[in-house]
Formats: sequence, C-alpha cells, structure tokens
Amino acid sequence: MPRGYISLGSNIDKEKNVLSALDSLEKQFGKLIVSSTFESEAIGFSGEPFYNLIIGFDSDLEVKKVAKILRQIEEDHGRTRNCKKFSSRTLDLDLVLYGNLVISDGRLQIPRNEIERYAFVLEPLAEIAPDLKHPVDHKRYADLWRDFDKSNLTQYRIDTLQTLTK
Repeated sequence: MPRGYISLGSNIDKEKNVLSALDSLEKQFGKLIVSSTFESEAIGFSGEPFYNLIIGFDSDLEVKKVAKILRQIEEDHGRTRNCKKFSSRTLDLDLVLYGNLVISDGRLQIPRNEIERYAFVLEPLAEIAPDLKHPVDHKRYADLWRDFDKSNLTQYRIDTLQTLTK
C-alpha cells in the first residue's frame, strides 16, 4: 500500500481550516502522520502568512481518486478556483508524493517540484520522512533539507497547533 504525502497550507482562518482539514483527511484516509506546523510568508503576492505542514497517509486508492478527494476537501473548506495561482486561500492540499510514483498528467504532477523549491514543503517533509528518497533524484529528504539554501528563509515552527494536532 503506497504512502502518500500531502502539503497542507492555509492563510485564511488558518487555525480553523488546518484543524478541520486534518479531521477531513483522517476521515478519508485513517491514521495520519502529521509534521510540525510552520508559519511562512506568502510567496508571489502580498498576503497574510500561511500555516504549512505535511501529512503522511497510507492508501490503496488510485492516485487520481486521491487527488479528487483532496480537491473536494478544499472546496468543502471554501476554496475557489477562479483566483490567481498566487493568492490567499482557505485551504491548499497538494499531493506531493504517492509511493514511488512519477507522473505528469495535466494538473497532476508527482513528485511535485515544490518539494525542492520551497522550504515550507521540504522542511516538514524532511521532518516526518527524513530517510525517504525522492523518486527521481533518489536523494534522502533529510539531505535535501540539509543542502537547501536557507539564507532567505522566512518560516518558523509554531507551537499553536501542535497540541491540537497530536
């Protein structure tokens, strides 16, 4: 059964939406592996800071079914699709990994290139799956995070949600 990893982000009613999304994800996929929560500045636009985390789960569902479930959870949380790519949002759920699957099919790209581009994806992924290897370049996520350029890092681990999500 493949293990999937979801990047979860929110900057509108973020505490409420993150906790509600975790509840929805647990109802869909069962036991979750939840990283620390990180607060990071909005990237590509001016907006409120985001809460970001990575969720691990096990599922034997087909990858497109998982993506459809994530899209429905976003919509259930008030996510609209008619806005710009870089904008505030109630909830953003991206399937970044699904087992060792490598796919690029329209909107569905796995592994997501955000893993290596954004600290808000890589740091929490390296926290909960340090020894897992990237399915394309075969580097451990702990090593990718160690080598990540942190000179302009604009995120930090927060404790606000940790007691509620553990």
